[in-house]
Amino acid sequence: MKQGILTDILDYANRANPYPLYAELRRTPVFHDGEGPYVVSTYHEIMALLHDPRLSSDQRNRTAGAADPLAEEEGESEGTTLPPGFLKLDPPEHDRLRRMTNRPFGPPHAPHRIESMRGDLDETVKNLIDDIADGASGTGEGTERIDIVDQFSYPFPVTMICRLLGVPREDEARFHVWADTLAASLDPDPSADVAERAKVTQDARMELGMYLAGLIEERRKNPKDDMLSQLAAGQGGESMSTMELLSTAALLLIAGHETTVNLITNGMLTLLRNPDVLQRLRAEPGLAVPLVEELLRFEPPVQLLPQRTPLVDIEVCGVTIPKGSAMWLMLAAGNRDPQRFENPDRFDPDRKDVQHLGLGSGIHSCFGAPLARLEAQKALSELARRLENPRLLEDPPPYRQNAVLRGPRHLMVACDGIRP
Repeated sequence: MKQGILTDILDYANRANPYPLYAELRRTPVFHDGEGPYVVSTYHEIMALLHDPRLSSDQRNRTAGAADPLAEEEGESEGTTLPPGFLKLDPPEHDRLRRMTNRPFGPPHAPHRIESMRGDLDETVKNLIDDIADGASGTGEGTERIDIVDQFSYPFPVTMICRLLGVPREDEARFHVWADTLAASLDPDPSADVAERAKVTQDARMELGMYLAGLIEERRKNPKDDMLSQLAAGQGGESMSTMELLSTAALLLIAGHETTVNLITNGMLTLLRNPDVLQRLRAEPGLAVPLVEELLRFEPPVQLLPQRTPLVDIEVCGVTIPKGSAMWLMLAAGNRDPQRFENPDRFDPDRKDVQHLGLGSGIHSCFGAPLARLEAQKALSELARRLENPRLLEDPPPYRQNAVLRGPRHLMVACDGIRP
């Protein structure tokens, strides 16, 4: 295997189709070039490591100088004003914060939280597609041109996160601006001024933090039936500090937004490349449930987990990975491991036993998975139903710079009309 394969994976030139590189990487299940991170790319080994308590998500456990070409990019996306979110902590801190966050979010303490959002999901999807219909630009007689990302995938998840947290509707537009700015920090334009980008990002983080701090204080005085009110009040004899609350709310906004944008956009791109499946989805809305699971395997919104560190020396496939080393878990490579999935490079919504890695696994599995699944199911089924004869205007589309949160930056689609 050539020594530069990690450089190739991070190279934007390969962003549209990194899967041949992942196949090459799997030939050496634990790859290490002598300087960079230890990279694990096969399904069973990744799954075991996701459940291994000897693996840390806390960067403070990484040995100083452990080489990681993504460390700078990851650090740039972090704010300096808030403590790490629970995704980047280990037990017991992780367990305490995740437990408190889960109580108002889902079962067993809040079993109807996500189910009760179906009405808002339906309304938001309908309104977004109606807005596309009202403002569609023509490219010829009876043909309309749509950017699925800017006009649908980006605004949809942040609207739902606002509703989940309890942001007043009149303030949602402000959240959209902050989400766009913070998303840009995760996907920087190489030609942009670095100092100016850092200032704009930090200003957005400060504004978001100040707004959330005020909203938390208001909810403590006047609680409502929303997640932020319940987080602010504390439950089960536990409570978060204000800084922990701010960090958790920011995590829900940023992590929940970016992954769902990619899931919906990658999903629509895959459907447009598989028109027979698109036609099936239009006729069989129930297909959306298994289809989204196959999408999470086939085109996962998070391609790899770069922030893992062994707490002790561990052995994987005969390779000893030293304590404190930088490790990458290549989820997207594991999802196409032929030792686990038959015909792994084929998109098949009828595939059985799709126990994918697309939402992680173990204690750090995707916290927002129930909502993300519902959002993608609703979004893709309604786009399939309402867009008449949709087709790609550019394939491959332009991708985002980010190699971890991989997805198209724009997805230009032509259609012959939009059904009511």
